[in-house]
Amino acid sequence: MREDKKTVTATTAATAATATPTGYWYYVGLYLMFNLALTLFNKAVLDDLPYPYTLTAVHAASNVIGCTIARLYGLYTPAKLSTTEIVILIFFSTLYTINIAVSNLSLSLVTVPVHQIIRSLGPLFTMALAVPILGSKFSIPKLVSLLPVIAGIALTTYGEISFTALGLFLTFAGTILAAFKTVVTNLMQTGQRFQMHPLDLLHWLSPLALAQCIAYAVYTGEYFEVYKDLWPMHNVYKTILVIALNGALAFGLNVVSFVSNKKVGPLTISVAANIKQVLTVVLSFFFFELSVSQVGFVGIVLALLGGLWYGRVEYNDKKRALTL
Repeated sequence: MREDKKTVTATTAATAATATPTGYWYYVGLYLMFNLALTLFNKAVLDDLPYPYTLTAVHAASNVIGCTIARLYGLYTPAKLSTTEIVILIFFSTLYTINIAVSNLSLSLVTVPVHQIIRSLGPLFTMALAVPILGSKFSIPKLVSLLPVIAGIALTTYGEISFTALGLFLTFAGTILAAFKTVVTNLMQTGQRFQMHPLDLLHWLSPLALAQCIAYAVYTGEYFEVYKDLWPMHNVYKTILVIALNGALAFGLNVVSFVSNKKVGPLTISVAANIKQVLTVVLSFFFFELSVSQVGFVGIVLALLGGLWYGRVEYNDKKRALTL
């Protein structure tokens, strides 16, 4: 197959942008900051309004609005897609919704420690999928650097181990789907066929995800519960404002996530998601008075050190790639 010069140029530019400590940690730090903020914000919202599919629909609607405004201001030019490419995007959007559904369903069938420990294996699945799909190559030091991150997550979330066979299967399936989603997101932005702008990709995926989430909320009866809970409230306008701000933050995270995935790669994003789990526990200790055991504290330190080790290995690999 003839090598696509545009692809080579885009890949080289992305590598160069993150081949300095400042560039690399800028994208990783930005992703972690938005991810942590939205995670804590979601927890606060869901404590009062326990409707995850409706909240996800709000996020998708916010993406549609944000991308539409960006397009009107000329921040990106929509790609011209063939029928086949549109069908691929529809399947990709469905993958997003299925991933949410499987994750939520599995969490009801296993304990949180089991769920978090299996989800911590995400970087390994991402690495395994990136090889055939993206043609990525990974060094032994990079593989080894993932182990303390995974072990740290396991220690941090260690607790009651309880699960069903179906729950275990769905948790692994959800982890693999999440890894596949991360890898394909990178492919859509850097591959020879698509090379879509992050905002353009988000604009294509969001309306489809919005329709699917609304349909699922109606199917499960969640939509009708939201209606009954929301409108009798005395502070309904304040609640709507909070949800709108949550949606705006979700839009920011999606943009940052897509851009960071393109710049630093799907494996780094997967590792950063693991580090986010640990940092969420740390912040919960301050904001939600969550207690941390000695084993959990060791896990936090181990995961954070592992994340720094991985970052150093990744930076060295990118720097080496530019000199070849």
